[in-house]
Amino acid sequence: MMGPAHSLSGAAAWLGVGAAAAAAGHTMPWPVLLVGALICAGAALAPDLDHKAATISRAFGPVSRWLCEIVDKLSYAVYKATRKQGDPRRSGGHRTLTHTWLWAVLIGGGTSVLAITGGRWAVLAILFVHMVLAIEGLLWRATRGASSDVLVWLLAATSAWILAGVLDEPGNGSGWLFTAPGQEYLWLGLPIVLGALVHDIGDALTISGCPILWPIPVGRKRWYPVGPPKGMRFRAGSWVELKVLMPAFMVLGGVGGAAALNFI
Repeated sequence: MMGPAHSLSGAAAWLGVGAAAAAAGHTMPWPVLLVGALICAGAALAPDLDHKAATISRAFGPVSRWLCEIVDKLSYAVYKATRKQGDPRRSGGHRTLTHTWLWAVLIGGGTSVLAITGGRWAVLAILFVHMVLAIEGLLWRATRGASSDVLVWLLAATSAWILAGVLDEPGNGSGWLFTAPGQEYLWLGLPIVLGALVHDIGDALTISGCPILWPIPVGRKRWYPVGPPKGMRFRAGSWVELKVLMPAFMVLGGVGGAAALNFI
């Protein structure tokens, strides 16, 4: 799928988690619901760090373009080193390593460790990166063009600072779910794992499928492209994505948010 659909699906997924938590009697504080949805929307773009033309490659200027080149080469090297006889030959690393469940878990776990060991500045950095990605994904029409980059960064930095301050207030969610001393913000890894997995599921619906299960082999393939039957798949950016899935994500996200806040 394309960036905007990925971001919408990520936000909708976290709002759905909020609805499930409310139904189970563990309602999220509204800052956790809001920040989690934005982080998940941003994290749903991150697996495309292996693609030089993806939204994330433009999000941080030369830094993200350079990082995308490195991740692409790393992913390709891992693919070549672990492919089985049934896996096709490739010329690049897109939709390989960063599109797996293992990558999602490692990135989410690493983020949680960073959040609880790095202090406030680590939390602000995590929020800033994902606010930039969320803005690029959700407000994609307004962020096209290099001239908007600085404005996006300023908006993301301001949002990260304000939201971190709100979360730090007693009862607002810095210690949500993990309540032991020193575990504040441990939950930040959860929307990142969810966003990455939602991205993978979205890509699995397209023509090429997605090797979510790696490194678990399926038959003669280690990079098995998981997906529905061929007739149910669509091309990225097609009318199915734009006219059906994106409106559906908006509706589901709205319903999930209302349920998470006990409005319905």
